[in-house]
Amino acid sequence: MMGQAQGWSRRELWTRKLLYPGHTFPTAAAPVIVACGLAYHGGVFAPLPAFAALLAGWLIQFGGVVTDNYQNLLRQPEDIEHPELVQAIRMGLLTTFGLKATMIASYGLALLAGAYLVFVGGIPVIMIGILSIAASWAYSAGPWPVGLHGLADPLFFIFFGVVSVMGTYYVQAVPYSLDWLSAFPFSALAVSLPIGALITNILIIDDIRDRDFDLVKGKRTVAVRFGKTWSRVEFLALLGFAFVVPIWLWLRLGLGAWTLLPLLCLPYAAWLAREVWRRDAFQELVPMTPRAAQLVMAYAVLLAGGLALAPR
Repeated sequence: MMGQAQGWSRRELWTRKLLYPGHTFPTAAAPVIVACGLAYHGGVFAPLPAFAALLAGWLIQFGGVVTDNYQNLLRQPEDIEHPELVQAIRMGLLTTFGLKATMIASYGLALLAGAYLVFVGGIPVIMIGILSIAASWAYSAGPWPVGLHGLADPLFFIFFGVVSVMGTYYVQAVPYSLDWLSAFPFSALAVSLPIGALITNILIIDDIRDRDFDLVKGKRTVAVRFGKTWSRVEFLALLGFAFVVPIWLWLRLGLGAWTLLPLLCLPYAAWLAREVWRRDAFQELVPMTPRAAQLVMAYAVLLAGGLALAPR
């Protein structure tokens, strides 16, 4: 059909294969939501810096997705994993130049959003922004792409969890703090850990799903290097860790029983774990990625609500 690639229109290619809102928005929003809950608990909630952090984070993530597809098409012009993108390139619905321009524009717009955050938070924001863009780009680009060498898991955990939550909390709290260091409390680190774990699990599902393709491409993901069973064990370990943390927040950090609200997600998490463990075919695992993103969002909303309701 003219103007379509394997049933995908130009608009669908950009929204469903590149923008991918069911995946990218939850992973960008969840850390911000949790940071806002903690900021409200601490009496430092500031919606404008939080929104700017969300916008910058989402643009950096989108830039990383586009970079990954751009690099993949350069390395694998006949990529059998994404035939719709290959056909779209041949038909002119997509171009590598357009992907590269979008990548640059995404990072550029993220820097614009970050300019306001630099005004609010100073030098630490510059460091966070530079490191975040570098990590997003280095996942699939550069002389030693991290994603090709099986080190994406810690990268996701650190930047989607620790950096995103603590950075968003910082830009809200720093105007109320005596110095920038006190705007990075241990509680912000603590609540970032389960978010990092659950977002890393989205990557793990992708790696299990794509193992056969990655093996052909020479990608040395955890699933390729150690097998799908190891990746599934890692998935279960991170999932279990995420649901132990609220108990720790309650009993050890004194944040109150409201922080146990994320445990309401346990039935859905158990169902997801069962499906990830038993499903093996590519098409069977495709729906699991957005469902893991839904779990992250639900968990984040409940944790943020629990933190906001916790006694000060």
